[in-house]
Amino acid sequence: MIDTATRLDRRPFASLGHADHGWLDARHHFSFADYYDPQRMGWGAIRVWNDDAIAPNSGFPPHPHRDMEIITYVRTGAITHQDSMGNHGRTAAGDVQVMSAGSGVRHAEFNVEDVPTTLFQIWIEPTQRGGEPSWGAKPFPKGDRSGRFVTLASGFAEDDDALKIRAAARVMAATVVAGETLTHAVGDGRHAYLVPATGALEIDGERVDARDGVALSGGRTYAITALEPSEIVLVDSE
Repeated sequence: MIDTATRLDRRPFASLGHADHGWLDARHHFSFADYYDPQRMGWGAIRVWNDDAIAPNSGFPPHPHRDMEIITYVRTGAITHQDSMGNHGRTAAGDVQVMSAGSGVRHAEFNVEDVPTTLFQIWIEPTQRGGEPSWGAKPFPKGDRSGRFVTLASGFAEDDDALKIRAAARVMAATVVAGETLTHAVGDGRHAYLVPATGALEIDGERVDARDGVALSGGRTYAITALEPSEIVLVDSE
């Protein structure tokens, strides 16, 4: 549970749910599939944050989704997408793809590379159910987010350069050097979740290592200091 004194809940990587399927080695920040923890059912509208390692020449066969915004942040390697809408695309490390499942869609995600692919898959509940499904992908060079948060996917009209999702949320990323501090204000009634893909951070005096998760409560501004060069992914949602 969140400590109301710090309003920060760190979830060490070793404490995450774990499923090893051979071709897929998955860690679950929130309850997912066979991993169930009543204290980790989600965080606001953020329902899933999976940390996946997919073996070469393997992946997720076609399966259905509906009424969910699914964001894939590729950390290493690449993922190849195909869906029932006729979309087909390859998303490489550092890039992002989004799929609005809407009224229903089937998709497959495969690592057709000769090396493992690692990624974060994030699910956010949409503001409205139904609607036509959609898919999109976009490169986001890491150099462009050096020392600052860049919005990768957003449900807000003012975020013109971001991929569009149907949720009152932003998916952001930053790269920081050791000693650098970023700040992020979480509004009243909102929820943020942060994971350093690489490196180590300090937030409110607490160390956060690579692939740990941190749930941040609304109503305050957080100082995020890099203890070593780090790549940060953050979702700010209802």
